[in-house]
Amino acid sequence: MKVLVIGGTGNISSAIVAKLLAEGHQVTTLNRGLRPTRHDGGELETLIIDRSDREGFKALLQKRRFDAAIDMLAYTAEDAESTLCALSENTAHIVFTSTVAAYRRPFPSVPIREDFPKYDTPIFPYGYEKARMEAYIQTRMDEGLPITVIRPSLTYGIGCNNIGVMRNNYGIIDRMRKGKRIVQFGDGTNPWAWTFAPDLALAYVYSLGREACMGQFYHATSDDHHIWDDLYLTFGKIIGVEPRLVHISTEMLMSAAPETFLHVNQEKMYCGIFDNTKIKKDVPEFVCKYTLEGMLHKIVAWYESDESARVVNGKLDQLEDALLEKYDRIMDIWMSDTSKL
Repeated sequence: MKVLVIGGTGNISSAIVAKLLAEGHQVTTLNRGLRPTRHDGGELETLIIDRSDREGFKALLQKRRFDAAIDMLAYTAEDAESTLCALSENTAHIVFTSTVAAYRRPFPSVPIREDFPKYDTPIFPYGYEKARMEAYIQTRMDEGLPITVIRPSLTYGIGCNNIGVMRNNYGIIDRMRKGKRIVQFGDGTNPWAWTFAPDLALAYVYSLGREACMGQFYHATSDDHHIWDDLYLTFGKIIGVEPRLVHISTEMLMSAAPETFLHVNQEKMYCGIFDNTKIKKDVPEFVCKYTLEGMLHKIVAWYESDESARVVNGKLDQLEDALLEKYDRIMDIWMSDTSKL
């Protein structure tokens, strides 16, 4: 198939491009040309344009024909409208990427299903804008357009920059090796399932052109279930260090650094276990083979082999130190008051 990937250089989209090429598809990526696409071979065409240039984006794509397109970049309803304006008449199947962050918290029950309510207020802008995008897409599905929406959960891969409660990535390994403490939200026992990008790519690649997938919304996540502490404990096991975790309530973290911890307050502090029955029925090739430990072994190997990945975000590292110092002061006051309630 001739497949367009809008994006193609990010964590998930790089894995999708690599899988498409491995399966023999003719792949075109569209992006700003700021980063190379990571893949192991195969012919790849790249179109360079900023998708925010709506007219240029439309003019460039309307001249072409594709068997399928995957939009990894659409964030708002307006973005989705732009994609459909450019592709609805020349593309046989269009797949959009949403997110499980679009589901409104707290959930009515677990595991989470595709029909659960979505955010309807902008308290969590990322989830809200994706939910608004989905609502627009639903109207176009109702018109009969061949669209599929996939909602990934927290997905790690080579090149990712979203690892950890503070999203400090290699900084986690750096702190562990230096014997520094690490902030963990809540008591660390919230259930979660992390997905590895090459596994998630299967959901995209094998849904393309599949009639049963058109007009459908899916989440696609790993079924290797853990608790949040396991992320750090597994990193520690791999590098041979016992992590020094400090558990701090989400409410306290939000009061101290709301921009850093909004994603925790509105998403990560709630259960992250999803019912994948629907995607597995329609896309049986979607089988996640990577466990959390197997995935993190790949991440650590990437850190060790790529100097550019071994970057510590100084501001986040300083913030983590400051949070721990503040927490120590609070606990000193608490523990020094020996009066009984």
